[in-house]
Amino acid sequence: MGKTGALVSVVSVCAIGAGAEVLPQSQQDRLAHLVEQDCGSCHGLKLTGGLGTAITAKALDGQTVEGLTSIILDGIPGTAMPPWRPLLSETEAHWIAQYLLEVGE
Repeated sequence: MGKTGALVSVVSVCAIGAGAEVLPQSQQDRLAHLVEQDCGSCHGLKLTGGLGTAITAKALDGQTVEGLTSIILDGIPGTAMPPWRPLLSETEAHWIAQYLLEVGE
């Protein structure tokens, strides 16, 4: 599946998993940029690891969207992974989790 197909899938899953709210393309673009810049600052610019672990689709194999959404929103206590709940909605965190699982390679 190409990136376009994966993004369509992400939109569809977000629509189903987060109360049928579809994120506008501009918001999806902003979130994809956030993943590259903000997540990449700890997880590496290619998301293959750095201060934080790798968060490529391959590295996240076996993880669930719900589990990753929870980690994104609430962080991991005792680690450098901060909670993003003050900055992201549940729908946005869900979109990022799905994005990481499908196109974050």
